Amino acid sequence: MTSNISFASPVADAKYAQILGNPQINGFLTKVSELSGWTIALTILLVLVAYDQFSYIVQKGSIVGPSWKAPFIGPFLSSMNPKWHEYKGKWDSGELSCVSVFHKFVVIASTRDMSRKIFNSPSYVKPCVVDVAHKLLGADNWVFLDGKAHVDFRKGLNGLFTRKALDSYLPGQEDVYNDYFARFLKVTKDAAGKPVPFMPEFRELMCAVSCRTFVGHYISDEAVKKIADDYYLITAALELVNFPIIIPFTKTWYGKKAADMVLAEFAKCAAKSKARMAAGGEISCIMDGWVKEQLDSATYRERQEKGLSMEGIEKPAHLLRKFSDYEISQTIFTFLFASQDATSSAATWLFQTMAQRPDVLDKIREENLRIRGGEKNKPVSMDILDEMVYTRGAVRELLRYRPPVIMVPYLVKKAFPISDTYTVPKGAMVIPSVYPALRDPEIYPNPEYYDPDRYVTGDAEVRGAKNFLVFGTGPHYCLGQVYAQYNLALMIGKASMHLDWVHHATPLSEEIKVFATIFPMDDCPLTFTERA
Repeated sequence: MTSNISFASPVADAKYAQILGNPQINGFLTKVSELSGWTIALTILLVLVAYDQFSYIVQKGSIVGPSWKAPFIGPFLSSMNPKWHEYKGKWDSGELSCVSVFHKFVVIASTRDMSRKIFNSPSYVKPCVVDVAHKLLGADNWVFLDGKAHVDFRKGLNGLFTRKALDSYLPGQEDVYNDYFARFLKVTKDAAGKPVPFMPEFRELMCAVSCRTFVGHYISDEAVKKIADDYYLITAALELVNFPIIIPFTKTWYGKKAADMVLAEFAKCAAKSKARMAAGGEISCIMDGWVKEQLDSATYRERQEKGLSMEGIEKPAHLLRKFSDYEISQTIFTFLFASQDATSSAATWLFQTMAQRPDVLDKIREENLRIRGGEKNKPVSMDILDEMVYTRGAVRELLRYRPPVIMVPYLVKKAFPISDTYTVPKGAMVIPSVYPALRDPEIYPNPEYYDPDRYVTGDAEVRGAKNFLVFGTGPHYCLGQVYAQYNLALMIGKASMHLDWVHHATPLSEEIKVFATIFPMDDCPLTFTERA
């Protein structure tokens, strides 16, 4: 068999010959062949830079934003250390502004109505936190569910935050506060009465009270301490702007290791809770409550399937499937994720503000002693917390005055016509801002002044119903908003009766540091003494 048989048609061969014979084509191919590898690489790079810039300009459209972006990375380097005035500048620049970092185009909404529109548009957007969140919390985590799947899962968690459930968590929370208030006294004593920045102490305190509330005593004190220490790494990995992939020894890498540690600890707790609840133990934490609901659902289904009498058997409010230890761990981790930074911020500002406003602290102290009949060690209950009208008003005003969470990232699922003149492109991140709505002088006169009476004797609750976006709104509003406010009221109420403290102000005390949530720039230097 000969080896020079051609399987192309004569017509095709003729056309190919004409193309190769074209002098312009030949000249172009000759010039390309003469180019060096570096020249070709540079040309490709310039084309990509031009495309990146053009893509940004098209997405930016008519809204406020830089006229051009640094190729590929955008303002990544400056965003590694976010400044409060930069956030303020974005909010003040217009109701919509934008920035582009790496591959992510970000639109920031600054007004109350724009932010509410995002919160209430689940057909266009869904919570995304940040890109790396899926790797830390798990891509199959319930917080990333959308639509009916999210609604159904959420219904199964509602029972964990009822009044009866919240009441059952209070003894464990009081124990934690008693332990840490004694520790605060020791910190001051060990420092020979000199002020110590207490923000790290408040972070550990809130981590401990969260862990005891969420997983009870299934977790050791040592594990709680490790989680509190390492949670900084998780927070750093989940900053709004971060490197988009996990590379060893970067923030996201350390954050992933810390998250895996927490998930492993909580999975151990889940196994212990299952055994205790199956043996008829009493509910003492959120994990117990959820496991008990799963066991009750399984029992109800089993009786149905076996055709047994259902007389006297109460159908669970929501029939839950059986979750694995890891799935339970994932869900409980989201509660810690939602609470740790936010409550740490609120606790820090509460102690600092109360020291600055002794008139408010005196009213809180008087109220807490009065409703306990002068017995400052009387165990708290939901009924007692309900009577703390002024204390809860002071907490709510603190959350307005220094809102821990200032913005919430959402992912745009499809082109979102957010206004008459602008559509947020699919795949972009859109961020409703919380802070500006809480500083609206028409709703909150003299908004820079901390005044609990807005919520005690004033009309801020009614007039500010649409402005108080601290816990979000719409289908993804915070499940634990009542728990968080009552918990903070319990903390500051107990502290007012048992402790005296002094804030040692510095020039940075009122400057704001952004670390996922907001903190005083000087980390709140305090000294504590025991109250007689």
